[in-house]
Amino acid sequence: MKPKISVIMAVHNEPQSILEESIRSILNQTFKDFELIICDDCSKKDTAVFLKSVLMWDSRIRLITNTQNLFAAATRNKGILASQGEYIAIADADDFSYPDRLQKEKDFLDNHPEYAFVSSKVKSYDGEKIVPSQFEVKEKPQKKDFLWGIPYINPAAMFRRECLISMGGYDESPVRRRTEDYDLFMRLYAAGCEGYNLETPLVRYFVNIEAMRKKRLYRYRIDEARTRYQNFKRMGLLPRGIPYVVKPLIVGLIPHCLIWKMKTFFARKSCKDGIYNKNN
Repeated sequence: MKPKISVIMAVHNEPQSILEESIRSILNQTFKDFELIICDDCSKKDTAVFLKSVLMWDSRIRLITNTQNLFAAATRNKGILASQGEYIAIADADDFSYPDRLQKEKDFLDNHPEYAFVSSKVKSYDGEKIVPSQFEVKEKPQKKDFLWGIPYINPAAMFRRECLISMGGYDESPVRRRTEDYDLFMRLYAAGCEGYNLETPLVRYFVNIEAMRKKRLYRYRIDEARTRYQNFKRMGLLPRGIPYVVKPLIVGLIPHCLIWKMKTFFARKSCKDGIYNKNN
């Protein structure tokens, strides 16, 4: 029988301890009718060997291996095309899904056929402790909410499979290399497929400082501006969206350390409970 949910996890050289914790967080879900499709994007030998050993843990695990580095969009798409579930959940290899994540997201989609996908709030994790979240999202984002930035958190999302397939999955072109999730959600809204954010945090999101530094390379800022312009046009957000098209070009001129301090300051200011401990 086909599983109800297919969980897609793209992997590329994540540390074994972090990767193992992420995989086990899926295997330990309260909802059991799922398959976990791990897509290895041409990782180093030690990661590849570890992933092969993971197949022995649980019969619900499937492994797809790239012979060359295809990056996240193409790697996830291979998992999507191989999936059998009615719903597709995205999981990052350095994040932790809380035990009731799949159950709550499945129940929501079962009971709300008007929504094409569902995501949730997350708890931000710096590798040692839970910190005030820099990723605040609305329950019911509207098109205008895409102007400032992405109003959904990709590794906390669950989609209806036919919806993802109809959109062609993630855009694999180089210009989308750092914005493939932002682009996907905007294309979904442009096609009339809306989503919802659950108020309960269902994922512990790893704040990867090194990845953020790479994302700030100026060529990626130019790519983001192009992605914004093309999708704002699809969504009918122009010309009002023009200032937001140039936003990444302006932000890209600000030193990374200053951007990080500003985000941390405002996150702490808006967080009523301050810093949490690791177990929250």
